[in-house]
Amino acid sequence: MAHSFKEIFNKIKNNRFNKILVIALRIIVGAVFIFSGFVKAIDVMGSVYKFQEYIAVLNLTNLAGSELVLAFAISIAELVLGVLMITGCLRRTTPLLMLALMAVMLPLTYFIASTGAVHDCGCFGDAVKLTNWQTFWKNVALTIALIYLACFNRSVPCIYGPIIQWVVILLTVLVGANVAFTGYNIQPLIDFRPYSVGSHIGAQLQPLNETDFVFVYEKDGKQQEFGIDSVPDEEDGWTFIERKKVTPDLSPAKKAELNAFTVYDNGTDVTDEVLDSTQNQLLVLMPDLPRVNHAYAFTLNDINIACEKQNVKLSCITSASEHEVQQWANLTQPDYPIYGGDDSEIKMLARGNPAVVYVEQGVVKWKRTFSSFPAKKLIKDGTPVAKLSNDFDPQSKLWSSLWPYMLLMIVLLFVNRIYPVVNYITNKIKSLSNKNIENKNTDKNTESFTI
Repeated sequence: MAHSFKEIFNKIKNNRFNKILVIALRIIVGAVFIFSGFVKAIDVMGSVYKFQEYIAVLNLTNLAGSELVLAFAISIAELVLGVLMITGCLRRTTPLLMLALMAVMLPLTYFIASTGAVHDCGCFGDAVKLTNWQTFWKNVALTIALIYLACFNRSVPCIYGPIIQWVVILLTVLVGANVAFTGYNIQPLIDFRPYSVGSHIGAQLQPLNETDFVFVYEKDGKQQEFGIDSVPDEEDGWTFIERKKVTPDLSPAKKAELNAFTVYDNGTDVTDEVLDSTQNQLLVLMPDLPRVNHAYAFTLNDINIACEKQNVKLSCITSASEHEVQQWANLTQPDYPIYGGDDSEIKMLARGNPAVVYVEQGVVKWKRTFSSFPAKKLIKDGTPVAKLSNDFDPQSKLWSSLWPYMLLMIVLLFVNRIYPVVNYITNKIKSLSNKNIENKNTDKNTESFTI
């Protein structure tokens, strides 16, 4: 029986269709892992917030405080595993490592999907939003593919040699870490969130109604809902059934889509005042005020004075409680106003605690963490606020990281193929040379026999 199973396994392994399937699965699985790891590395703080949510829901208190390490480790690990899978490196180990990861993620995503404990898994960050059940079935499909690859991945060779494979791992780790650290220290190199640079911000731009109504009419036995601006004419055969009160989705993500960042002053909505589209604004965001370094307070006061000279209004927005705000005010004596905001919206607008966002006439122009903010240029040199982020171009920074990586991967492939190609050509020449010698000897023997 064992002998028969081995024969069947080898028959499948050597089958041409199996090799095509292995290559296809490598590309699909590898691409999913690369994309998942890349978007997590782009926005490490987004992953930190998601891990904090997981830890709270699952009551994993032992992991509290390790969210940043987990965010870096998992994003880079997924990126590396994806590259290894597509290139065929570590053919035996890579599928097993991926299966080990899925052994954790599969039951976790099933729990989330069945309980609804977390709104979304965050597997693709803010780039692609999947429902919890879509995430679970995606993981089921990946697990099935990985089981097949664990069995037959070695039937197709790697495009790199054994020594080169470790160089591939090192290069991928370096580029992933570079992208992740840049996103963490300054801002994500690609902004998948609603409040991206160039977007409008402020509730006055597109106000939301707290409630709305739909009108239900019936015609030919079928009921249909209409908005107040599209109510049908009863002369056309429509019969009024009922009016329904509808509460729109006012979640932070939905409000962000509608450019509805809201600012409060002691519970009163003052968004129209604070985010006045006729003014230029420098917003200092402090989602976690108690953890903000008090040493920043003196710099902030100096920044406020410099902004006033340029007719730029500085405002601080935090999700802290009134007591925490009062403590901060007593310790730092701020010369700028401090307003309240929703924690999720603040974190969605910019990453960092604190973070700085420049808004010019209602349009987001740039954003960055306070630690990377060139305060000296503003305070001492009087550099215009609009130009303070000219040293950071996310798109250029991203491509300056990716192009060398891709070029080196191609060079490695070329170098790795030199020896086999040279060896093949040498063997071919030797073979032709030996064949010529054999032909000459044969001709001599034929001449001797004729004589």
